[in-house]
Amino acid sequence: MAQAARLARTLWPGRCALADTLGGRPWPPLLTQSRAGFSRAAGGRRGRPQLLGAAALAVGGALGLYHTVRWHLRAQDLRAERPAAQLSLSSHLQLTLYQYKTCPFCSKVRAFLDFHALPYQVVEVNPVRRAEIKFSSYRKVPILVAQEGDSSQQLNDSSVIISALKTHLVSGQPLDEVITYYPPMKALNDQGKEVTEFCNKYWLMLDEQEAQHMYGGKEARTEEMRWRQWADDWLVHLVSPNVYRTPAEALASFDYIVREGKFGALEGAMAKYVGAVAMYLISKRLKSRHHLRDDVREDLYEAANKWVAAVGKDRPFMGGQKPNLADLAVYGVLRVMEGLEAFNDMMQHTHIGPWYLRVEKAIAEAPAAH
Repeated sequence: MAQAARLARTLWPGRCALADTLGGRPWPPLLTQSRAGFSRAAGGRRGRPQLLGAAALAVGGALGLYHTVRWHLRAQDLRAERPAAQLSLSSHLQLTLYQYKTCPFCSKVRAFLDFHALPYQVVEVNPVRRAEIKFSSYRKVPILVAQEGDSSQQLNDSSVIISALKTHLVSGQPLDEVITYYPPMKALNDQGKEVTEFCNKYWLMLDEQEAQHMYGGKEARTEEMRWRQWADDWLVHLVSPNVYRTPAEALASFDYIVREGKFGALEGAMAKYVGAVAMYLISKRLKSRHHLRDDVREDLYEAANKWVAAVGKDRPFMGGQKPNLADLAVYGVLRVMEGLEAFNDMMQHTHIGPWYLRVEKAIAEAPAAH
């Protein structure tokens, strides 16, 4: 049972990249902000991670200041150097995404890549052995490897991947430079476990002209960041308690995981039956940890309707006439429940359906990339 529980924790979202922090200020913050800030503003109920002592705070401040100043100076150089034509990422980078298909964080990255018509290869990682990512000291997914000629860059954490690639697409800054603007730091999560946090992860490193062209104003930029963090800090933690809510739902969920994932015959059988039982029991602890209602569907419905209310009736997407990064993040998280009872119930009992179908259509109509 213990082994099955470990297996279950690797999926939805288990060993997926952690939802980390950063707040929406006019400049990249010097320190990681507590999760509680944006979570409360957008309706979340989670607690705050604790940085590892005063030394970590001091190092974090120095790192943040260093990378902020470095980014500003580098952006000035690039504005003078880069050609007028926008850099095309797909023309010179080969992207490989290491993922679990049913992981909501991985689904977020795929939604971003597909909407931007970026070609990429997928490597499905075995959630037990994880031999496919043995090259990496970072042992969570998603991992994105960007190959350019003989050199390659590894990007970790779904929100860092998205922010770094979007910055690269909009500004034309070299990807190896962009990655340095999102430095990792060690922190303690709500359970006292040491995890890796990433500075600035919701912030796009754009100059004022680029930011104005993309967002039109500071309010839109802050709104996008707030709801991207809400998707990581709150929405994603509603998935597991809902898809494993009952024994029947847990079995159906693991049947889907086994079909879509990369398992051996024995691993698949264990995941489907023993893992379903283990995750059904674990989901009860998750419900308590995140202070969910007795009927976790109510939390899912509330979150879906909160998102729809934030988008409003006067625009098809939070991004206006096309999805922004918050639209793609929320869609990516919810998409992993498609075909399951929780998803069907959400579509039936909330107002999210029209928005969801609009995002789905926008992604499907993006130029074919792969």
